[in-house]
Amino acid sequence: MQKSAAKVLQKIRIRKKIVKKHQSYWVLLFALLISSIANAEVNNYVGAYASVGDWSLLPSQSKYSASFGVTGGLGFLYEMQAGPTYSPTRFLFDVGVGAHGGWTSFNQSSSAKMPIKDLQIDLNRDEFYYVYEINDRKDQYTNLAVQVPLMIGVQHKKFYMLAGAKVTANVLTKAHTKANITTYGDYVQFDPFYNMPELQFFNNLPIEKKADASLNLNVDVSLEIGGRFGLVTDAVGYDVPKRKIEYRLAGFIDYGIVDIHKDRGLEFMTTPTSYNAEEAYGKTTMIDGLKMNDLMSTTGFAKAVNNLVVGLKFTVLFQLPKEGKCVICRDAYRSSARNRGGSRGMKYEE
Repeated sequence: MQKSAAKVLQKIRIRKKIVKKHQSYWVLLFALLISSIANAEVNNYVGAYASVGDWSLLPSQSKYSASFGVTGGLGFLYEMQAGPTYSPTRFLFDVGVGAHGGWTSFNQSSSAKMPIKDLQIDLNRDEFYYVYEINDRKDQYTNLAVQVPLMIGVQHKKFYMLAGAKVTANVLTKAHTKANITTYGDYVQFDPFYNMPELQFFNNLPIEKKADASLNLNVDVSLEIGGRFGLVTDAVGYDVPKRKIEYRLAGFIDYGIVDIHKDRGLEFMTTPTSYNAEEAYGKTTMIDGLKMNDLMSTTGFAKAVNNLVVGLKFTVLFQLPKEGKCVICRDAYRSSARNRGGSRGMKYEE
């Protein structure tokens, strides 16, 4: 027992030494990074960007496949570039804010049907199942959001790469649900009763609903890879730093790491409570009583729904002025003039 305990203690000591050694490496690496940035040439930029891409929502463990749609956005950003003087490689740090809008749609397969059965009683007091069969269902979403990107990366000559996170607050979401409804009577002793409008049995009756919806706060991990072009230098004076404009074009991918699905506990469809055959005869009360809810608000739609955007991004950056080395230094010129004037008995006036 003593030997085994001693071995365990020895292993713990070795692990502690390894952890301390790795911690020292990380601290040293972080210190070197801070030191290199502090001693590097730093340029600050402000700019704007525009993006466009394909927007998909990916449901997991769901009867529905991924949605498809488009999204686009505009925003402003600040960028810090740091690196050794005259080096073609720069460390990048980006932070910004933007407004984004998009449209996406879940489409039910034409071969997939979603029957809902209600046990009812007809005029002859026979039991039957009143069946609602949902065909060609489409759940369309339009969304407006505010996005805050936080990215770090590297730039080498005309190429650059950024990676980081984007936090998106969904401000306004609208849902538009459309489907074709077929209803029929499913009897044990008879063949099903189809297409009998006087008895509330319809074929492919269109139904739709528009409603407000909501999505959870989204966090995407993001990767952006592209190139710079059109570098322009405007000379504005000897002692005034030159302003630079950079243009960028890149491809990017954003993948959500949190569940965007905001389940409000609703059912896919709410049906009327009962079928009164005498009142229903020749009317459409069973259809009028239907309530179809959008997928993202329903229970059981998916275990989780993740965001995915793949697209293109265009960025323009303006370098902020900074104090540079003077070409003709006025203070040195004045000092030299004083000295020359003093030796000749001349007075220098500023």
